[in-house]
Amino acid sequence: MIAIDVDGTLLGAEGKVSARNKAALQAANEAGIHVVIATGRRHSYAMKVLRSLNLHGEQALVSSNGAVTRTVGARLIDRTFLTLPTSLWLCEHLAEFRNALVVTFDMVQPDGEDARGSLVVEELADLHGSIGKWMEANSPYIEQSVPIEDALLRANAAGNAPIQMMVCGTIERMRRAEARLLEHPGVFSAGVSAPELLEDAEVALSRTEYPERDLSLLDILPAGCSKGVALLRLAASLGIEANEMMAIGDNWNDLSMLEIAGWPVLMGNAPEDLKEMARARGWTIGAHHLEDGVADAIDEVLSLQRAEDEYDARALSGSL
Repeated sequence: MIAIDVDGTLLGAEGKVSARNKAALQAANEAGIHVVIATGRRHSYAMKVLRSLNLHGEQALVSSNGAVTRTVGARLIDRTFLTLPTSLWLCEHLAEFRNALVVTFDMVQPDGEDARGSLVVEELADLHGSIGKWMEANSPYIEQSVPIEDALLRANAAGNAPIQMMVCGTIERMRRAEARLLEHPGVFSAGVSAPELLEDAEVALSRTEYPERDLSLLDILPAGCSKGVALLRLAASLGIEANEMMAIGDNWNDLSMLEIAGWPVLMGNAPEDLKEMARARGWTIGAHHLEDGVADAIDEVLSLQRAEDEYDARALSGSL
């Protein structure tokens, strides 16, 4: 299995998948390797850039940083929700950051598209200032609710619940938001919180930082939810061991899948502190996402597979 992040990893210039990366994905699929996209994007937003890749309908897509796993054809495989009490508490606890808060619901239709109300916000101005292009691209799905708790209560009455929340803004402000959340013993952040706190956690944090843009996205997920956990569940269902997995990513929200993979590959454009961690752990540091780092990693896997196949063929023929 090869698990691949999207933004800053698979996508290159102008937010598109290069011809070389496309060819590498196709070659991996043809070689019988399970190629899984694992992204912080929700399903429908990820599909906006994945539809051009001609992935087969039953190929898996892990979205919302592990909260949802569907096939590319939109068939639901796995999903985790935030409870209503936890969601209401988070809104109160994040009072200082409500103007940067987005609540996400999984409202994917059979055609893979979202419905309006899959994204709920209380205020618009700050979000337009920090993630303006994302807000414009997702405007058909955004519902404004003042207060935002009303949307949670309406969804609960209709039998729905959020899959994640997100606050975004400058790196310094999001570090403060993370610290504020971690004041509560029910909040867990991998690499920050003591491991023993995970058992009693209500929510898990997943951080993505873009230093060149002074932008940070802090995802708030159901406890025990991450790309790594979702991939382990998926791999187990396919009879694949973690040591048979390559994971390719570029940011802190990829840490969980890099940690569980037998072959972790960190992109050359990753934040420097994450690259320092990767070097200390002996992980592969690949090329930049603008230099087809994904294709390089896949090519290496395919080369090893071809060498193993040739060796096996020679062994069977007795020519060794």
